[in-house]
Amino acid sequence: MLAIIGGTGLTQLANLEITHRQVMRTPYGEPSGAITFGRLRQHEAMFLARHGYGHTIPPHEVNYRANLWALLEQGAKRIVSVASVGGVRADLSPGDIVVPDQIIDYTYGRAFTYFEGRDSLVTHIDFTHPYDQNLRRQILEAARRAGETCLDGGVYAATQGPRLETAAEINRLERDGADMVGMTGMPEASLAKELGLTYAAIAVVVNHAAGRGSSRDGVRMENISAVAQPAMARVRNILECVVECDGD
Repeated sequence: MLAIIGGTGLTQLANLEITHRQVMRTPYGEPSGAITFGRLRQHEAMFLARHGYGHTIPPHEVNYRANLWALLEQGAKRIVSVASVGGVRADLSPGDIVVPDQIIDYTYGRAFTYFEGRDSLVTHIDFTHPYDQNLRRQILEAARRAGETCLDGGVYAATQGPRLETAAEINRLERDGADMVGMTGMPEASLAKELGLTYAAIAVVVNHAAGRGSSRDGVRMENISAVAQPAMARVRNILECVVECDGD
């Protein structure tokens, strides 16, 4: 079954024909909210709002372990993460939709693994390719079918938040090779890999990163909301086609 994790701007999936909701408890605590089950184009799917359905959980306090564990327990096989990002690369502008293929992790202090404790064996996962390549291709093909422009590839820089970055920090991220910046990409991607879940992301550029373009003198939050709403409508169109792709 396809599971969708919605980020800022996507706290509910308006085109999901809801059948029921399930409150979950996991060995790692409670997830961000109840899991919403329903149908997209007659295909079963589930949805979870990463920041809670009232958008009350900041990125550094999201219980990523509980979220992914709960989705796995409820039968998720493929997970598409939707996240809002700032565009670092010069050609990434507000409103662009990107399917990233790499991550750089700048987060700290988050519960980032299931493999811990004295009774747990030391376990290393291969994280060369943080996103599943087949699912990435399915998303790109779904975008083509939906008639939506979707950029293939990019490096997602995951920062701690909840504050936005300084212009100097964005310059550093660019020197490191980052194309976009967000706050929720990690440890979500690596935890999904630990659980053996098929995982990929759709990144929606909602602003130029600090010191760039229209954010040269500051990031205006009201502009983010104006960009996110129509962009997320396009993402919903893509998701309707993703659920029909092979692997569901």
